[in-house]
Amino acid sequence: MPENNIEIIEELRQIKKLLMVIATKNEEQKDQVRILSNAGFQPKEIAELIGTTANTVRVTLNRIKNETK
Repeated sequence: MPENNIEIIEELRQIKKLLMVIATKNEEQKDQVRILSNAGFQPKEIAELIGTTANTVRVTLNRIKNETK
């Protein structure tokens, strides 16, 4: 059981991450990156969630950005 607010917040973060992984599991990597980025996750966090590198996530985000121009 959590003993303080910091532990509760960390548990909520973990739950949020798990929910986002579940929500994007059937998506292609590019779409996972876009969805997770729009949800406020940083490249390093996204990489950990989808099993790739932060650099790959940054490149993907760059490509997504260039597509919309």
